Amino acid sequence: MSKGIPTELGTENVGKLLRKYAVPAIIAMTASSLYNIVDSIFIGQGVGPYAISGFAITFPFMNLAAAFGSLIGVGASTLSSVLLGQKDYDNAKRVLGNVVVLNLIMGGLFSLISLLFLDNILYFFGASENTLPYAKEYMVIILAGNIITHMYLGLNALLRSSGHPKQAMAATILTVALNCILDPLFIFVFDMGIAGAAWATVLSQFVALVWLLRTFSDKNELIHFQKGIFRLRKKIVVDSLAIGLAPFLMNAVSCFVVIFINRQLLKYGGDLSVGAYGIVNRYVFLFMMIVMGFTQGMQPIAGYNYGARQYKRVKEVLFKTIKWGMLVMTTSFVVGMLIPKTVVSAFTSDPDLIEKAAKGVRIIVIAFPLIGINLVTSNFFQSIGKPKRSIFLSLSRQLIFLSPLLYILPLIMGESGVWWSFAISDLISTVVASLLLYQFLKTFNHEQTA
Repeated sequence: MSKGIPTELGTENVGKLLRKYAVPAIIAMTASSLYNIVDSIFIGQGVGPYAISGFAITFPFMNLAAAFGSLIGVGASTLSSVLLGQKDYDNAKRVLGNVVVLNLIMGGLFSLISLLFLDNILYFFGASENTLPYAKEYMVIILAGNIITHMYLGLNALLRSSGHPKQAMAATILTVALNCILDPLFIFVFDMGIAGAAWATVLSQFVALVWLLRTFSDKNELIHFQKGIFRLRKKIVVDSLAIGLAPFLMNAVSCFVVIFINRQLLKYGGDLSVGAYGIVNRYVFLFMMIVMGFTQGMQPIAGYNYGARQYKRVKEVLFKTIKWGMLVMTTSFVVGMLIPKTVVSAFTSDPDLIEKAAKGVRIIVIAFPLIGINLVTSNFFQSIGKPKRSIFLSLSRQLIFLSPLLYILPLIMGESGVWWSFAISDLISTVVASLLLYQFLKTFNHEQTA
């Protein structure tokens, strides 16, 4: 019998399944966030405060690259889960081949266009004469390895959704471990500066990609490379892109919102305020990645059971994931309120930067005990192939709530207004997510009893 047929998703205890799939995903996502945190720490401590500000300028670029990666990877992994739930194994195999081809095309085009206009893009993103050299030096290397990044993320998501969460976790941990070794080696020993962090990132992902390619070459696996699966299939491409459109738009919009944030912070606080946001972002990112780990654990369970029309199990995994998401974000709130300076001091020894970042942390976490609802709900709709609702939640938070506040509040409050914009928009978007989920569950309950 072929390995990797996750029939347990439709039969085993939901709580046990969520732990089985979520724990590896949480470890992987936490490791992924540590990956970025480690870069920030070594850059901040080993290169300097302007370097970490330049690094922060690259965040929109990273978000945009992630947007195109998630368009393929998240969409394909969700589609694969649904197809496996429907026992359509042939098309599940074709999804794998299409992921490879689409990542080659999209990753290559993104790199080429970005490199051609790199200076102009970075200035638009909020770079100054002080921070441009650092941002450019880092992004040239990252963009050169963008196909590797896209392929690694896409195949890892597919591996997890096809019934191998532990292997997906192992691939992520491998990249983190290598990055933690190579970062100090390249930055301090070889004196490569911020370029060392970029090389560490690309090389770490390359090693993990080789391992993933070997895994999918195993013919004993249900989902594996074989002749005929690499030809693009219109339905698979369209369905994958439709499902992946929500996280794509979320990341793409996030890119432009971060540009606006950087520019507002540069205007009202200077280069160090941009660096402070880079530090705050890494702190927030850590806890959000843990919640994303829970939602990634939820995704194959919800997707499979929705495909199999086992709606009671779908609701059960949803509410368990919301509970854990709220607990994680409440922890972030407590830590951020009580010891913000201790947290940010890991990234820099510059007293002005510490003061700015600690202030940002205290304000930004105010709504965190509630936003677990918003984070899980958006990903739930994506998991069951309902992209429109997920897109709405993602875009409303960024465009309808956050962006206007980012413009208005700094006019009244200066630099503090930027930080308060996050807290207020998080609160409003959580209310909207709760209402939308309630409305959907009413329809859901009706379908279940019909």
